[in-house]
Parts: sequence; C-alpha cells; structure tokens
Amino acid sequence: MTIWSSEIKDLEILNESIVGKLPLLEKELEQLIKTQDANVAMLYSRRCLEVIVTDLCEFELKRPRKTEPMKGIIDKLNSEEKVPSHIITSMIGLNSLSTYGAHPKDFDPEQVKPALNNLTIVIKWYLKYRESRIDETHKPDRSKSELSVDKGIKTESRKYKIKQKNILITIALVVLSAAAITIIYFAVKGGGRYANLEKSIAVLPFRNDSHDDSTQYFMDGVMEELLTNLQKIKELRVLGRTSSEQYRDQNKSIPQIAKELGVNYIIEGSGQKSGNSLRMRVQLIRVNKESHIWANNFEQENLNLKDYFRIQASFAEAIAKELNAVITPDEKQLMEKVSTERLEAYEAYLQGVFYWRKLSENDLNIAMKYFELAKEKDPDYALAYAGIGYIWLARQQVGYVSPEVAGPEAVNAITKAQELDSDNADVQFTIACMKTWGMWDWEGGEAAFKRTLELNPNHSEAHANYSHLLNIMGRAKEAMEQIEIALKIDPLNILVKGFYCIDLFFVRQYDDAIKTSLETLKMDPTNQIALATLAWSYHKTEKFNEALESWKSVLSTTYKDAVHVFDQGYAKGGYTGALSLEADTLTAQLKDIYVMPIDIAMLYASAGNKEKAIEFLENGYEIRDPTLPYLLMPVWDSLRDEPGFQYLARKMNLPYK
Repeated sequence: MTIWSSEIKDLEILNESIVGKLPLLEKELEQLIKTQDANVAMLYSRRCLEVIVTDLCEFELKRPRKTEPMKGIIDKLNSEEKVPSHIITSMIGLNSLSTYGAHPKDFDPEQVKPALNNLTIVIKWYLKYRESRIDETHKPDRSKSELSVDKGIKTESRKYKIKQKNILITIALVVLSAAAITIIYFAVKGGGRYANLEKSIAVLPFRNDSHDDSTQYFMDGVMEELLTNLQKIKELRVLGRTSSEQYRDQNKSIPQIAKELGVNYIIEGSGQKSGNSLRMRVQLIRVNKESHIWANNFEQENLNLKDYFRIQASFAEAIAKELNAVITPDEKQLMEKVSTERLEAYEAYLQGVFYWRKLSENDLNIAMKYFELAKEKDPDYALAYAGIGYIWLARQQVGYVSPEVAGPEAVNAITKAQELDSDNADVQFTIACMKTWGMWDWEGGEAAFKRTLELNPNHSEAHANYSHLLNIMGRAKEAMEQIEIALKIDPLNILVKGFYCIDLFFVRQYDDAIKTSLETLKMDPTNQIALATLAWSYHKTEKFNEALESWKSVLSTTYKDAVHVFDQGYAKGGYTGALSLEADTLTAQLKDIYVMPIDIAMLYASAGNKEKAIEFLENGYEIRDPTLPYLLMPVWDSLRDEPGFQYLARKMNLPYK
C-alpha cells in the first residue's frame, strides 16, 4: 500500500464516472491508479493535467496547443478568466509538483499527496465544466424567429394576435413585479436566516500527514487557527471545534457529515510538521454538489509565525470571499493580528489547549505546565496568561481546589492577559468567567461576555456561559436564547450540552432536563454537570430512587477521596436519611479534604434540614464558592421564605424569587 492510497481512492471514484466518456483522460488516469512508483505517479498526474489543459486551450482559447508549455496556457486561461481562480491555483500547484515525474530527480514521496489532491480538484471541476459545455452545445437554435407567419394570414387575425401578445406581456410584467416585491420583502425580512443557512461552515479535523503522532497537537492548532479566524466574521455561521471533532478518523461521506451538522460547506485540511518546517493544504467543499470550490497550500521550511498567521488570515478571507461574506475592517484587523512571534511559545500554548480540553485533574495539571512554558518563552504572550487563568478557574469550579487558593492566582493571570491584549476574544472570555464566578461582578461579567461575542460571534462557550449569568440574574428568556445559539454553533459540545441541562432545570423544564442529561451522559458517562442535574431533576419530580443513584454518582465522582455513606443512611431513614447522613459525613471530613459548601448545603436542603442548608450557604459566601450565585435554581425552593436565605441574596445583589 502506498502512502498516497487514500488520495488514489478519490481518483478511482472519478475514473469510474468517466469510463467510455473521456477516453484520453481515462487512459492516463488508469495508469496513475495502478502505479506504486512515486515518479510514475507524478508523470501520469501531469499527463492527466495535459489532457484537460489541451482541451481547454482548443475550446476556450480557440487554438490548438501544439508544443506550447502548459504553464503558458494556464496563465492565459487565468488572465482571460476562462477558468475559476481556485482551479487555476490547483493547476499551478499540480504543474509545479508533477515536473518531478516529467524530469525525474530527488523529491519527497510525500509530495505525491498534494499533487493528487490538486488533480482531484481539477478533474471534479472539469467534469462539471464538460457537462455545462455539452448542455450549452445542445440547446435548440432560437436564432430564427419563432413568430414568423404564413403570408396569407388575415390582417384581423394578425391584429388579434398582437393584441393577445400585448395582454400576455402586461400580465407577465405584473407577475414579475409581484415576484420582485416578494423577493425584496423576504430578502429584508428573512434574508438573514437564508444567508446564515447558505454560509454555514464546519471545519473538519485536519489530517496529520506526519508519521510522528507527537505533532498532532500542532495540526489541531492549525485547524483551530483557521476556525477562529472564520468565527470572527459575523456573516458566517461557523460550527465549534468540539462538534467537528466527532468526525476525526470517521469514514462518513461529506454530505452525511454536513447533514448531521446542519451546514452547507465543509472545510478539509491536512498538513505535516517536521522540526521547524510546515506544509498545509486547505480546501472548501460545497456540499449540495460535493464540489471543491477553493483550495490553497502553504509551505515553509523555516517556519516564521508572522507568515503563518498572515496566510491563515488570507485563507479565511478567501473562503469568506467565495461565500460572498463581507469582512469588516475591524474583523480583518483581528484576523491579521500576530499573537506571538515565538514558535516555542506558540507550540507550548497549543499543547496546553490540547490537554485542558480533557478537563480531568491530571490533564489540567499538564496543561498548566505548558501554559507556564509558553509564558516563559514569551513573557508578552497574552493567551499564555489567559490559559493559566482559565486553568485556575476550572480547578475551583469543579472543586479540585478551594476558591481561596485558586481565586488570587486566576485574577493575577487574567489581569496580565487583559493588559497585554484586551481585544482577544479568549482573553475577554476568561475575564467574563472570572468576573462572574470569581468576583460576583454581574455587570462586569455581562460586559465582558458581550465584548467576547463582538470579537467572536461564533464563540459557543461564551454564549453558553452567558446563558448561566442571565439565569443567575433572573433573565430566563434571554438565557434560553443564548444557550440555543450555543447549541446551534456547537451541537455536540459536551460543555455546552451540560450548560443546557442546567438552563432547563433553571426554567423548571424537569423532564427535558432529565432527557438532555441522559443524552449528555451517553456522550460522556462521567459528566458531572449532567449527573448533578439528574439528581436535582429526579428530586423535583419525586423520582427518589433515581435521584439517590444520581446523588451517589456525582458525589463519588467529584470527591473520590471522601467516605460516602448513602447506603447506610438509606437503611436507617430512607431517601432523606441517605442525604442527611451523607451531608453529616462530608462535614466531618472537611478537615481532611476540600468539599464545596454548596454540595453539602444541597444535601441538607433536599433532606429538609433548612437550618444546616443556610449555614453552609453562608460558609460558601465566606469562601466565595463559585457555585453560590445559582440561588434561583429550584433546588433551593424550600429556603426561599427563610430570612437567612433572603439576606444572603441581598448581600450578593441577586434575586431570590
């Protein structure tokens, strides 16, 4: 099996479609498919291109090719705009690479892959082009008047026909006018929805062509850099990375993936990093015709990050242009910003992102080391500090460390990130999270979320987190609007799904909260947000057996080092006895392990012990427990008339009903 076997598969499919139709191309393509030799593969890919270019020369330029060099014809087709620019790009790339077959010399067999990819793009376009050419050739000749009449026709008859024709023309004009008004109306009223539908994109995980798996993090970063640039363009709906990630290493067809994700365009890419050299290739596919409408390459032996960020921005701009999406000057400036010029810092940051997404305690620790390394390599790298701050926020939010430890560390790192680059969406996102859950600054948090979404309208996690802030403040309708946007952008994102579970519980849609939590747990059986929402929702719907199992799961997952006594408590006092004894037991272990006060307060509240529940809510206030702001959640319904609960809500400037 050759290293370019996957590229050959696409050509085999194309070859099947031209059997008996394009004999010259079929002949060269068959030889290409059979060969195992890199030089021969280059030679026949060139011959395939020669067949296509020769035909275009004769049909479009109206002259035989004879001995004219292929590059000259391609340049002429380009200058006269006979062939789309993205196809010209692929032709030039293929012509350049395939010279190794025509004039054998040393080259890297890996270069066969981009040559074949370019050939695939050119052939797919050529087949569509041939179809349209044939259709045009077979149109009926309407040059002769279809209105000629027999000389013996009577004058009255002719007048009648002229009158009838005038009536028909009048009717046609009325219909056309009505149609125009209708089109204009819907363009104004419904155009945004249509535009969003037409300009919806998913960026699939980039294929790592390197034999070294340790460089996968970099190809993920290449893909995410392009994705982030596209997300900054307001006219595009760009799916989040997490949803696209589900299709890594899958054999599903492009139309099937697009249908599942609800998009009209797919971006595919591949690349190889070796030392400081990088090769990457990107192509845009229109799904409904499964046609490649744009493609480009980047290759640099001694990688310069300025050039790298510039080419990433140019790729995003070219894709937007293909989709007729307007890029504002502010968006263009954001896309062209260079976040760091130090390759070592950028690589360390990408590795940190690679690990923090896994969210386990060990992976967060590894991510922290890489973010610290990125900061060391470039002390002015804002994203390195934002990464450090986010790790501390995640640690305290999940309960790995106390807010007393994590809070100051998060504030220091995020403040530094803000000083270095306040116009970065990810920096603003960490500011929003810090102000909301770390500082309880509701206005500051909302302002930072809004700024994040100005900088990146497709930031799904910002929409999801903002939905929680809105629910915390009692603005449920706005909250549900934000979480629905997040789900549309990133429907398979576990974090977004988890936030949706809690939003549904907030608005008392318990059955939907249960259903969504179970769906989330199918994707991630240990998801703590879904497990907790199940416990609360089952409790509110009085499904106490199911609630107890969910309480066990979530607390056993969160506090692995704690002693849990649900079964003993249930044996003595049933459901409420189980919750009450578990709360007492966790309280007794506080001197040895950290337990979030809110978790103990929830157990006591659900068991009917209001006094103890409010006591631990007050403890949460003292240490600034990041989950305390969720006072409007139905789990606290039994405490709403208690003076202590109302006093706590007033201190936090939050509604309690």
